[in-house]
Amino acid sequence: MPHTRYDSLIFDLDGTLWDSTQTIADAWNDASSQFDFVDLQLIQQDIRNIAGMPYDEIYHKLFPDLNLEQREQLQRTAARLELAYLQERGGELYPQLQETLELLQTAYNLFIVSNCQSGYIETFLQYYGLQSYFTDIACYGDQSLPKSENIRAVVQRHNLQRPVYIGDTQGDYAASVQAGVPFILARYGFGKVEAEVPGIDALTELQELV
Repeated sequence: MPHTRYDSLIFDLDGTLWDSTQTIADAWNDASSQFDFVDLQLIQQDIRNIAGMPYDEIYHKLFPDLNLEQREQLQRTAARLELAYLQERGGELYPQLQETLELLQTAYNLFIVSNCQSGYIETFLQYYGLQSYFTDIACYGDQSLPKSENIRAVVQRHNLQRPVYIGDTQGDYAASVQAGVPFILARYGFGKVEAEVPGIDALTELQELV
């Protein structure tokens, strides 16, 4: 693969590399059933609708009627069960992910930056044995930093000169703009972007675009 305008690829996770929404919905419903103050059954689409939001904000959006203590109780339980469910079941990888990463790794440093909780990216990598493809990861849960700051931190940490961020939501695009990093839209993912940006309809198209 010839070298091109980028020296590194920074990926979003949910809606870009995999779809774990059914597993997460099941885990959060299990958590909700343990508290008598929650009366909400989530479906896969509910999780897709909040994909990309900072982890703490998700609970404000999905459970606005809970007080702070209730929300924190639910969040702690849901977060624990989410990782346990994902460690047991995984999610759904987008087609030819590993083959694409293997090819891209020969020409680029690869990274993941997500708005998820701590341990989530690690669970994804461990479940599928993908650790060796990625140079570094960063997430909201580690230091409660917004995605733009985590993208910027990865760029600075590794002295990246020509990075690009690949994501699937308006929030991903906004974060890349704030971080001063070009953006590629994963059109097969969960969201849409109200801007003219380059995009891909499958992961395999990435090797042609970058």
